[in-house]
Amino acid sequence: MERKVIFIVDDDITNLTIGADAISNIYDVFTFNSGELVLKRLEKQIPDMILLDVDMPEMNGYDVITQIKRKKETRNIPVIFLTAKNDGESELEGLTLGAIDYIIKPFSPLLLLKRIEVHLLVESQKAELQNFNDNLLKMVDAKTNTVVELQNAILDTMTRLLDRRDDITGGHIERTQRYMDVLLEEMMKQGLYRNEAVTWDMKLVVHSTLLHDIGKIAIKDSILLKPGKLTAEEFETIKAHTLFGEDVILQIEAKTSEHKFLEYAKIFTATHHEKWDGSGYPRGLKGEEIPLLGRLLAVVDVYDALVADRPYKKGFPHSEAVAIILNGKGTHFDPAIVDLFLTVSDKFSDIAAQLTNH
Repeated sequence: MERKVIFIVDDDITNLTIGADAISNIYDVFTFNSGELVLKRLEKQIPDMILLDVDMPEMNGYDVITQIKRKKETRNIPVIFLTAKNDGESELEGLTLGAIDYIIKPFSPLLLLKRIEVHLLVESQKAELQNFNDNLLKMVDAKTNTVVELQNAILDTMTRLLDRRDDITGGHIERTQRYMDVLLEEMMKQGLYRNEAVTWDMKLVVHSTLLHDIGKIAIKDSILLKPGKLTAEEFETIKAHTLFGEDVILQIEAKTSEHKFLEYAKIFTATHHEKWDGSGYPRGLKGEEIPLLGRLLAVVDVYDALVADRPYKKGFPHSEAVAIILNGKGTHFDPAIVDLFLTVSDKFSDIAAQLTNH
C-alpha cells in the first residue's frame, strides 16, 4: 500500500525532529521550519495531512491555514494544529479556521500516531463516500436522461401520428414548434413580458407546444379530415378540441408528479384560440385574461394556417399572411405580440418555405 504523506511545520528544529521520529516509520514525512516554505511546497505537492504549529514568527499557524483554505487546490488538506497553547479560545480559533484537530504539546508519540490514523481514516471514508455520491449522481443523471429521452420520443411519436391523422394540416405541429422558438427568443431579447417569462423553462415551453392540438384525438375523422368547408355544427365540434385537449392533460397530470411541462401544454391547448377582444373560444377570455403562452401561440397558429396549403385553399403568400395578422392587432391578437412577430416575420417565412407543403 502506498504510504501517506505528512507535512510537519514548526519553527523549532527539536519539535520537527520529535514529530518526524514519531511517525516516519509509517508515513512519508517532510518537515518545514516556516509557513512560507510549506506554502511554496504546496504549489508542487499536495500531502495527505499537515501537522502545523501555531506559534511561529513572521507567519503563524493561523495565517498559514488561512492561506491553505483560500485556495481550491489545497483547501481540502486536513490540518492538525500542534501547539503549546492550552486554552479553549485558541483551540476554537484554530477549529473555526478549518483545522480538524488541536493537539497540545508536548504530546505522546503513540497518541499522535493514533490521532493521525483516525483522521486519515475519516478522510478516506469521506473520499469514498464522495466518490460513491458522484457515481450515484452520474447513474441518476444517466437514468433521468434515458427516461426523458424515452418520454420525448413517445411524445414526439404521438404528436407526429396526430399530425399525420390530421392530414389536412400536414406538418403543422413541427412548424408551430419552430415558429414558437423564434418568437420566444426574440421576446426574451427585447425583454417583453420579462417579469412573467423569466420564470419559464424555455426548452419545456417550446417542446410543450407539441401538445397544443392533442384534443383533436377526440374529433371524428369525418369532421377532422373533411376537405371542404365545415358546417356551423361541425365547426362547434372542432372548437371543442381545446377542451378535450385540456381534459386529456388534466388526466395525465393526475397520474404524474411532474407538472411543469404539462402546465405549459395545458395552457397552450386551452387558450390558443382565444382572442384579444374576447370573441375567441372556448371561454371567451379577453386581453390579459388570456395567458401569455396562449397569446403567443395564437399568432403562431394563425400564421401557419394562413401560409399552409389546404385541400380547400392555397396557402397565402407570406406578405399577405403578415398583413392579415397586422390587421388583427388589438382585436384577434395581443398588440405587443403582433409587433414582436413583425420583427421576426422573415424568420417565419424561412421556416414556412422549408416545411410547408407548397
